[in-house]
Amino acid sequence: MKQSYNDIPVPADGQQIEYKDGVYYIPDRPIIPFIEGDGTGRDIWRASRRVLDAAVEKAFGGKKHIAWFEVLAGEKAFNERGTWLPDDTVEAIRDFRIALKGPLTTPVGGGIRSLNVTLRQVLDLYACVRPVRYFEGVPSPVKHPERMNVVIFRENTEDVYAGIEWRSGTPEVKRIIDFLNAEMLKGTGRQIRSDSGIGIKPISPTATGRLMRRALNYAIENNRRTVTLVHKGNIMKFTEGAFRDWGYAFAKAEFRDKVVTERESWILGNLDQNSNLSIEQNAAMIEPGLENATESFKQQIYKEVKEALDAIGKTHGQGRWKDKILVNDRIADSVFQQVLLRANEYQVFVTPNLNGDYLSDACAAQVGGLGMAPGANIGDGYGVFEATHGTAPKYADKDVINPSSVILSGVMMLEFIGWKEAARLVEEGIAETIQQKKVTYDLERLMTGATRLRTSEFATAVIENMGAALAAR
Repeated sequence: MKQSYNDIPVPADGQQIEYKDGVYYIPDRPIIPFIEGDGTGRDIWRASRRVLDAAVEKAFGGKKHIAWFEVLAGEKAFNERGTWLPDDTVEAIRDFRIALKGPLTTPVGGGIRSLNVTLRQVLDLYACVRPVRYFEGVPSPVKHPERMNVVIFRENTEDVYAGIEWRSGTPEVKRIIDFLNAEMLKGTGRQIRSDSGIGIKPISPTATGRLMRRALNYAIENNRRTVTLVHKGNIMKFTEGAFRDWGYAFAKAEFRDKVVTERESWILGNLDQNSNLSIEQNAAMIEPGLENATESFKQQIYKEVKEALDAIGKTHGQGRWKDKILVNDRIADSVFQQVLLRANEYQVFVTPNLNGDYLSDACAAQVGGLGMAPGANIGDGYGVFEATHGTAPKYADKDVINPSSVILSGVMMLEFIGWKEAARLVEEGIAETIQQKKVTYDLERLMTGATRLRTSEFATAVIENMGAALAAR
């Protein structure tokens, strides 16, 4: 740890968070870097910091305190340091391990895109975590937004985020196309058009397994009963289909005593209903039309049933499987329909990058939009918590924007460091403020009889309602 980063002194009253053998050691006054963000980020950050500091003060009676430490990125960094992302900023987040970030500008040419990319690469922030829940009273386009309460674990380093592409018409893409057409597609009757752009979509068992581990640990710790793998494996069998298969295999290998897969639950449930079922009869019940299948496919399903019963018949049978975490999978396009029609059937999603990108925003739209949606990029030993929306520069410094995305990202951060009492206070304060119909303009214009608050006034109302919630206890 240095004494200053970007010539900004490290808070003298703070202490460094330590991480050893997979465990965080959180001092009473942890140093936590923050990036206030561009555009509306300045207003949002001031409001969010007041709320988070008040929650910690109220929850712990002054015994704990966050030593906030500003690190530079975006326009402020460019204006002061001549670069959109100073090396010192990355080094500070690496040294202090946990950070909170507001929205950042993406300048023409894409320079600041390297912020998240660099942080993901340097800190290996492999899990994008997006909780989506409804606060009663928030306007929604669906009839039952209260049914939405999911956490999306989106793989953050592979798939389209690997960024492996070649532009149409370049010498590089010609080499790739020539190789694919001449070598990999030879004799298949398929050829790639010569004017194509090419992107490569890597998905690995290593990245899938560690994401699944994080999702399942979250489900165990938070009493979530269903974990759903989202994929397009019916089309992309060796990438997204493999993601599904590796996810199941990892869950069974590392969490065998705590999980049951959906098909295993059918096998065990059938046997619970009729203990005299043969393997062949059970197989026919879980695989409709099996009687018309090839002999080799029949044997494959018989083997699946036998292996499931041999592995977990004694430990999960006789209804005990109902107390386990159910691991299932859904095709990506089907999930988009089901989160609209049957959102309450899902609790934790595990997805490749692109599916999770779409799904998290689609879920957020049902509960008030990105202004109410927190997020985090998390790895082993590091966590960067951040707003999920843009900078809205035309509203900058007008004190009108909804700060809830950064505030709720701060809630995620408080939970992450184990300060759950403070996290609950913030959630209760926001919930009560919205119930009172005291909201910023984005929600007020959609609510009958609401009072429009400025960003700073919304923060004040949340803090007051946190105090009321604490007194009521």
